[in-house]
Amino acid sequence: MSHVSRISGPDIDSRCPAWAPPLLAIQFLTRIPVPGTDRLSAQQVATGLVQAVGWFPLVGAGIGAVTAGVALAADAFWPALVAVLIALALEARLTGAFHEDAVADFCDAFGGGYTPDDVRRIMKDSRIGSYGSLGLILAVGLRAALTLAVIEARAPLAAFLTIVAAATFGRLLVVVLMTLIAPAPQGTGLAKDIASGVGPAILLTALATALPGLLGFAVLNPLPLLAALLAGGAFIAWFRALLLRRIGGSTGDCLGFAAYAGQLILLLAATTAL
Repeated sequence: MSHVSRISGPDIDSRCPAWAPPLLAIQFLTRIPVPGTDRLSAQQVATGLVQAVGWFPLVGAGIGAVTAGVALAADAFWPALVAVLIALALEARLTGAFHEDAVADFCDAFGGGYTPDDVRRIMKDSRIGSYGSLGLILAVGLRAALTLAVIEARAPLAAFLTIVAAATFGRLLVVVLMTLIAPAPQGTGLAKDIASGVGPAILLTALATALPGLLGFAVLNPLPLLAALLAGGAFIAWFRALLLRRIGGSTGDCLGFAAYAGQLILLLAATTAL
């Protein structure tokens, strides 16, 4: 059967298999080799990546579990701060520093850009300037300090669940933001190619896949989780208004910044009660 005859009629080739979105989510958010996805057509990948957004929180939980596990294991051999830095460095390797790059680009663009065109141009530039460097240092330093506080003040299981919940919560905020704001005009990357297809159905999937990463933390820390939800909602409302006012929508770097901010929000809520 020829390729032309195979795709004539209903475009079966564009239908993404049910097993693909979770694997595409892993492939998108990490550097982990994912077998099987190479069998998908370009149309299936495009369709599957939109559906994969709903699995971002669960992948985030997995990333958080690796970070927490490494930090707690290293804490048995080295000072807690060293253990945290090792864990964050390995996480950056695992994810390709995906969100750290977004934080730097966002801070650089919104710190040094005065017009929408300036902001978009700076975010596309791979060179990190002064605002980007400062923003990245502050963000990573704050996350390291909060993670250190969690490990030192909580029992190992509680610390593990807190770090996992933070990673989950950050990815969940990304999906929420995708459903509330359209891609910026002339935008490229994640926000243009994927986020424009995200709607209520994907958000419901994300809420469901966030449960494994948030449930344990919710049982042990219901009030901090409630505080994080309220603060996260306020952040999303403010951030959406900022993006609409400055560049008319979202970009991939803006979404990555939201993910990192979400982690910090939950860690701040968790450590406030310490």
